Amino acid sequence: MSPGTASPSDVTVVIASRNRRADLLASLPRHEAPALLMDNASTDGTVEAVRAAHPEVTVVALPRNLGAGARTLGAERAGTPFVAFADDDSWWAPGDLARAVEIMRAHPRLALLNARILVGPEERLDPVCEEMARSPLGIPPDLPGPALLGFVACAAVVRTEAFSAVGGFDPVVRFPGEEERLALDLAAAGWGLSYVDEVTVHHHPSPRRHAPGRRQAAIWRSRLLTAVMRLPAGDVARLLGQAVVAGRPGREGLLRALPDLPRALRRRRPIPRDLRADLARLGAGGR
Repeated sequence: MSPGTASPSDVTVVIASRNRRADLLASLPRHEAPALLMDNASTDGTVEAVRAAHPEVTVVALPRNLGAGARTLGAERAGTPFVAFADDDSWWAPGDLARAVEIMRAHPRLALLNARILVGPEERLDPVCEEMARSPLGIPPDLPGPALLGFVACAAVVRTEAFSAVGGFDPVVRFPGEEERLALDLAAAGWGLSYVDEVTVHHHPSPRRHAPGRRQAAIWRSRLLTAVMRLPAGDVARLLGQAVVAGRPGREGLLRALPDLPRALRRRRPIPRDLRADLARLGAGGR
């Protein structure tokens, strides 16, 4: 094992993907830890192509699209104390998975590390990283960087113990916007989440992504369902009003959330008051 390479017993890279064969064939060779591809019922020959080109990658062909839930199954299957998530169009910088594991081991309360994200061949810093670096929650003494109540899944390493204890990604929300409920539940359970600028993920967004309007509607759906599951009734009502006045994406997101409302209500468990206060501080000053 070369310096900077994460031990196979430490961390697994879990990738959830659907119909992104070309992106995967380009990104998979860049991973420095064992990779586990959870294929969300692709119809473009992804499974066969990856098995032929990259026999070192473990491929699990799911019978239906589980969205972000595929990552939860992947973390269960991985069997390593840490799991690094990646998208089919992202990968961890050389040596940085090993560095992330070292940081996680040195900070036992840290459940989730969010890396710096460099976008595209020009390596632009993702604006969300600037927000995370300015988190008004500060840097607690037992965490390696600014405290968070949100994260970007393709740039996250999780402590498997903590991730599994709060149920992983949400089967109601699915994708996108799946990070919020998980972040809230980790924090409510006493775990820490941090932005760590010394660890880097490269993200080259696929040209086969959803149209912006469609994605915004999906994010509104996720925000609304997460609010129903975890926020006080007054906050839910305010968010509903915001969705209505947000134009077509907000209203479409609301309509798309309605079929899943009964399941969200069955999972309702409002977060503690102190966590709501932290969430309000983030809403006023950053992520």
